[in-house]
Order: sequence, then C-alpha cells, then structure tokens
Amino acid sequence: MTRTADAGVGARAPECAHLRAAATGGMDAHAHAHHDGHDHAHDHGHDHAHATSTRALRWALVLTAVLLVAEVVGGIVSNSLALLADAGHMLTDVGALGLSLFVAWFSRQPSSPSKTYGYLRWEILAAFLNGAALLLISALIVWEAIGRFRSPEPLAAGTMLGVAIAGLAVNVASAWMLHGSAHTSLNVRGAYLHVLGDLLGSVGTVAAALIVRSTGWLAADPLVSILTTVLIVRGAWRLVHESVDVLLEGVPPHISLAAVRGRLESVVGVESVHDLHVWSVTSGLVAMSAHAVVPELERQQPALEAMHAAMAELGIRHVTVQLERQTIEPCAPPV
Repeated sequence: MTRTADAGVGARAPECAHLRAAATGGMDAHAHAHHDGHDHAHDHGHDHAHATSTRALRWALVLTAVLLVAEVVGGIVSNSLALLADAGHMLTDVGALGLSLFVAWFSRQPSSPSKTYGYLRWEILAAFLNGAALLLISALIVWEAIGRFRSPEPLAAGTMLGVAIAGLAVNVASAWMLHGSAHTSLNVRGAYLHVLGDLLGSVGTVAAALIVRSTGWLAADPLVSILTTVLIVRGAWRLVHESVDVLLEGVPPHISLAAVRGRLESVVGVESVHDLHVWSVTSGLVAMSAHAVVPELERQQPALEAMHAAMAELGIRHVTVQLERQTIEPCAPPV
C-alpha cells in the first residue's frame, strides 16, 4: 500500500510569489514498482490474519452467548453479585464480540471517492466503544458491590461455584482463540479484553464461592467483584487511550519521529526534511508524509527510492514524499 512520492509542484499560485524552488516530476513509476512485491506479500499476510481473527471472533461470540444465559440464570438462583457481575461483563462481551465481528467485515469494504481510505477506521471506533463500555460496566459493578458490603445477602454457594467453573472453562477457550490476533488489531484487542475481564471474573467468582462455602463470609462476593473490576479498568483505560491516540493521528508509540527524520536526512542527496508527519490509519497501517529538499536533480530519483526503503524498514507502509530543490515556504494565510 506504499504510495509514490508527490514529486512535484507543477504550478505556482499567484499569491505565493515568494515561494522559492521547484520540485521535479516524473518519478512515480519506478518508486512504486520498487515496493510492489513487498506490498503484495504484506497484503496476503494481512488477509490471512484477517480471516484468522474473524474465525476466532465468531467462535468466541457463540461460546460467550451460551455462557451468558447460564450465568444470568445461575446468578439469579444463587443470588451472587459476583456471578451477575460476570454475567454483566458477558453481556457487554456479546455486544463487543458482535461489534468487532461486524467491523472486521465492514472495514474490508473497498474505498470510494468520498472515503479514500475505505472504512479502516471503524476498527478503531469499535475498540474505543468497547473500552468505554468496559469502564461504564466497571463503575456500575463497584457501585453495586458497595451496597452489598452494607447489606450482605445470602448466597447459594454451590450453584454459584458450578456456574463459575463452567464460565471459567468457556472464557479460557475464548481468550485462547483471540489471544494471537489481539497483538495486531485494536478491534480484536477490545474484544479480547472483554473476554479476559470475564476470565478474571470467573476466577474471582470461583474463589468467592469457595470462601463463602467454607467460611460463610458473605463479603467475599462483593470484594472479589471490586478486585476484578480494578484489573479490568486498567486494560480498558489503555484501550481507550490508544484508540483516541489513533483517532487524533498521533505518532504510533512504537515509532520515534526523531528516528524517522534521522533516517530520511541521512539519505545521500537529502539536504533537509520538513513538514514531517507520521500517524496510524488503523492497526498495523502506519503512514508518513514529508517534504524533502534535494537540490541536485540527478540525485532525486535515487534519494526517493532510498527514503521509501528506509521507511519500509521502520514498518511504515504508506509513504508520501514531496521533493523540493529548495525549501518551499508556506503561503501566508489570507487576510
């Protein structure tokens, strides 16, 4: 998906008479061909990863929906807040997994004249919504747990334990299926965090059931709910933060802007680089645009190819470089 350099500025606007310098043109074909093989291989791998993550999301959704029904019934019968809290997470999981599955399909729709990047950002929006939903559910569970501390209610620990163990098994299976794709997709990571939260909730519910059953200490139920929620909030906040960072087109955390500038300016023939921008379009797709001053005409084509190669080594696939023979000063804003 690497883009060729916007290698020239063909015309000068009358109001920008102070601009000094011309850029060259006609370099697109060679620079684009240089990356065709790499992009084809990358796209093939991306398609395979997409199919794998979609299949994992589908199976996790089915398992979670079945378990949701079991936990709601079990929570009502046993009067367990920990179990109902876990069921609450399960409900958000069903929505999160369904949303992630839909987005995984919808984001693959082709681009259009009005959506030139396609619908890739839907993945980031889904991740943000999943993270926000987790934070909201966590707040509600803490509120309910505080009430249970003040007024403890009797529990059917045996029923609570049986359903919690079944939930733990399903959550382990779902988390295992989603774990691999969670490293490469914010969308899948959002769903994975939901499932991981339920897994922690199931572990906590099993522990609470055992404590209540052996000691009769009813406060174990709301206490476990709060401890589980604290762990979930940490991951949810990180997901929201990363999603917002992508939506605001911040520099990806694994890329150093100084390193990008250094690599570009180290290319033979490049005098300086300005108007440098690096951002993520979606998970795994990093873009870069820059203006590079290359005074000598005969060095521009080799410099362009070298800059594309340097960015590929840094994992930046979508590259746009405007070549200039001297720095083009920006036009003054209209008065």
